[in-house]
Amino acid sequence: MTSIERGLLRMLAAAWCIGIATATLAAAVPDDARESRWADEVAPQIVVGDAVWLATPHRARVLAIHATPSGSAKGAVIVVHGLGVHPDWGLIGEIRSALVDHGFVTLSIQMPVLAADAPRERYAELYAYAAERLDAAVAWLRAHGETHIGVLSHSMGASMVNAWMTAQPRIDAWVPVGMLVPYAVKPTRPVLDVVGERDYPEVLHRVPSSSGLPRDGCSGTATIGGADHFMSGRVPALIAQVTPFFERVFAGECRVSP
Repeated sequence: MTSIERGLLRMLAAAWCIGIATATLAAAVPDDARESRWADEVAPQIVVGDAVWLATPHRARVLAIHATPSGSAKGAVIVVHGLGVHPDWGLIGEIRSALVDHGFVTLSIQMPVLAADAPRERYAELYAYAAERLDAAVAWLRAHGETHIGVLSHSMGASMVNAWMTAQPRIDAWVPVGMLVPYAVKPTRPVLDVVGERDYPEVLHRVPSSSGLPRDGCSGTATIGGADHFMSGRVPALIAQVTPFFERVFAGECRVSP
């Protein structure tokens, strides 16, 4: 092999390595095909509420499930699921249905997902897409007459909302459930930070004291006794903590202290 041929081989090998590295470092994008399959499966099977579609810059039709109580509504809650599931999945379906039973409008939204085998760490690369959907959900509710809007988010969904909160969105309150990361910015709106007694260690380690939350008479922390990260069998206890919090916020009973 001549020196020229050896040089060409080295150049080709270097280019191949650079290509692999570039592909590895490329920012993740949502798995739209996976999301579309879920929408096709979930929408026809909704029992509580109806499918609606939100438009975002990345995706023209994002599935959301809108449900209203039988009587006068106390306010609206955007429900945000965790990693790699859909807006009517297990825990999220239970939460949104229970909130409707307690007099709240709910809008449960499909958050961006990756392939089933994607590591949790890569979901941080979807935060901008998640923010688009949260913005669209708030806009949709306001366009349909809702003036009081809160957010309840679980696990990775709470991390996505946490990133979104840095933009100071126009919402009244936030309930992160089992959030895995510290607050990106100090909360300025009423927050009820909820964990399970048997939650993941990183969740339990993260939870701040109430003194780190707004001094408004409503914000605080809550631990659901006997609950794991997915609130298995403990959703009624979770709802018993969440509903009076939203009721007080929406009724204007929170006052910020100096």
